[in-house]
Amino acid sequence: MQVGHAGHEAEIDVERGHAHEAVRTGAGANGKRKGHALASILGPAFVAAVAYVDPGNVAANITSGARYGYLLVWVLVLANAMSVLIQYQSAKLGIVTGKSLPQLLGERMSDAGRFMFFMQAEVIAIATDLAEVIGGAIALNLLFNLPLFVGGCVIGAVSTVMLMFEGGRTQRVFEKIVIALLLVITFGFIAGLVIAPPSPGDVLGGMIPRFADTDSVLMASSMLGATVMPHAIYLHSTLVNDHYAGGEQKPSVRTLLHGSKIDVVWALLLAGTVNLSLLLIAANSLYGMQGTDSIEGAQRAIVSVLGPGIGVIFSIGLLASSLSSTSVGTYAGAEIMRGLLHVKAPMWACRVVTLVPALVVLWFAPNPTMALVVGQVILSIGIPFAIVPLMRYTHDRQLMGDYADGMVKHVIFIAVAVLIIALNVLLVFLTLTGRA
Repeated sequence: MQVGHAGHEAEIDVERGHAHEAVRTGAGANGKRKGHALASILGPAFVAAVAYVDPGNVAANITSGARYGYLLVWVLVLANAMSVLIQYQSAKLGIVTGKSLPQLLGERMSDAGRFMFFMQAEVIAIATDLAEVIGGAIALNLLFNLPLFVGGCVIGAVSTVMLMFEGGRTQRVFEKIVIALLLVITFGFIAGLVIAPPSPGDVLGGMIPRFADTDSVLMASSMLGATVMPHAIYLHSTLVNDHYAGGEQKPSVRTLLHGSKIDVVWALLLAGTVNLSLLLIAANSLYGMQGTDSIEGAQRAIVSVLGPGIGVIFSIGLLASSLSSTSVGTYAGAEIMRGLLHVKAPMWACRVVTLVPALVVLWFAPNPTMALVVGQVILSIGIPFAIVPLMRYTHDRQLMGDYADGMVKHVIFIAVAVLIIALNVLLVFLTLTGRA
């Protein structure tokens, strides 16, 4: 076992050496410097952004809009702004070091620490897949009247096929499939907003930070957990390197960082628009209606208010959201296992570990949508475990060299982390005291 571990570390060091040499020189196989179009750099952030538009977002944002109207618009806007910073930092860490955040954690922690960290990350992965598989099952039930358990099995099977394209020379194919699904999601969830646009004054009023009661704090935390996703933070540092699999040479670090900024801003602007649209649709069309705290109820309400056509488009967007996000979530889980435990498990095995709990919930839970909201709260609690190490590593000059964060950026990152952690502490307190 020790030999296997040493061999794995040696393999990583060799790969990192090749990556750094290619990044430093920007040279091709013939030793000459190659030009790289910006378009060839784009893609990793759009894959990570799928995590920000999963079915958990649908549940949290629709529930928020239907229950509180425009009150929590500011939460989404703030969370999306924070996610741009966080995802760029994750990409930056992967580009500069040639390693993922889980790999760096695995190198710096004791065996017991690595195992404990992996266990909390695995709980987060299960909560993530819970939202994604249940959301897909609900979509198939709405579209084809499939039983929820059968729909969950279909989602699991199709997403497993999608994961066959992950890694190696087919990595770009996987990225294109996920981006195509992201466009379907965007159209599916924005269509209702075009039919019934909200009042600009009401939207601006929702930008004023405030809460209505303790339940609105719980709702805000659920929305935060749905927007700033732990597994997307872990995964993005991997995606920027897997994007150049198969011996393809990388551009320089400076070029990659410039391209990554554009990639992150556009990808999360798209994801943020989708999230905000969901909340605004619910606030404008479903506010005060009974039964909209479930996805099925929200879809029925959308049909009654906006027509059956928009209801079908909404369901198709939900299905695309489930398929893409559950594939990306499993990808992240595999990377977390490889980095922390130094175990490269087959992708299908990682798929089974997170799929089975979701299928159990679909079989037994009377209200799967409530499981989605609870899952988002669990995700929110897991966010600091990803953000704090990322904050430390990107400020570490020994690790990052000249690309380490300056003091101003580091202070901003600390403020973001403190805000998120404070909201999570409040959420736990309200839950344990029975006030949430």
